[in-house]
Amino acid sequence: MTTLVIGAGLIGSQVARILAERGERPVLMDVAAQTTAIGQIVDLPKVTLVQGDILRPLSIVDVLRSHGISRIAHTAANPLLTVGAQREPYAAINLNIMGTVNVLEAARVTGLKRVVVSSSSVLNHYLDGGEDQGNFGKEEAFPRPTTFYSATKQAVESLGLNYAKWCGIEFAGLRYGAVFGPWSGAGGGGPSNVIREAMRNALAGKEAAVPPGAMEWVYSKDAARGTVLALDAKELGSRVFNITMGAMTTPAEMAEAIRAVVPGAKVKFEAPAGTGVSLSNRDHHADLARAKRTLGWEPEFRLREAVKDLAEWMRRHPA
Repeated sequence: MTTLVIGAGLIGSQVARILAERGERPVLMDVAAQTTAIGQIVDLPKVTLVQGDILRPLSIVDVLRSHGISRIAHTAANPLLTVGAQREPYAAINLNIMGTVNVLEAARVTGLKRVVVSSSSVLNHYLDGGEDQGNFGKEEAFPRPTTFYSATKQAVESLGLNYAKWCGIEFAGLRYGAVFGPWSGAGGGGPSNVIREAMRNALAGKEAAVPPGAMEWVYSKDAARGTVLALDAKELGSRVFNITMGAMTTPAEMAEAIRAVVPGAKVKFEAPAGTGVSLSNRDHHADLARAKRTLGWEPEFRLREAVKDLAEWMRRHPA
């Protein structure tokens, strides 16, 4: 069994690490792989690293056929996620929607069954409307996404579920929370970069800035473990799963976690320049029951454990 991991970044590199550590040799595909950063996460001689572009369907098919791929974990996404999509909506729509369709279509035409795709917990938060409360005959039956990024992720889930229904693809969409964790390369979402920079400053004795609003986080190692469990699951059931810490983290709680790991750290609450879009619907968090029941997944890294692990990794890999 050979797994293709698309996107060798914050989550994809961790998925490859888990697979390699249990004796598999995953194929790690990226349009522009950052080998130094990837090598800090996974032992490069234990993976096959290939260049490929999800916007070029034939390059996906070529990798599937030439490497005998049996399943796919698709983790590639537009740069800076929500913020990036607000700045460049067309690029995000093209990459997130058409890129994912290209992956699903490549799986369909080659007869490959299991495809696990990154969705996002923005679909639990960036929503508005639904005044008609599910009445199919009315125009506002259901809430709609309020950002370009969340709109792309809703499309990805809907398309994946239709590929499952009509084409026999075993599809799973994983609604990751805001992901942070070990990664020294470029890319990642705005929130993950903010936490990485905050921890770097705290370790250097500088003032650390954390987002001023509540966030729903997940540690990258937990996101990757959930991805592998979805790849392995005998039955996927609902096919869409929440993968988060299962809690909304306040700025004070994040600051406390940083100070617990770096005693005496100075922390301020500040919106990073250019973020622009505040988190909607902060009064609830994702329900993890389905992921636990179907995948056997629940977070191993709660906030303090995650911040501690990140700090230890950053001490071993200083910028």
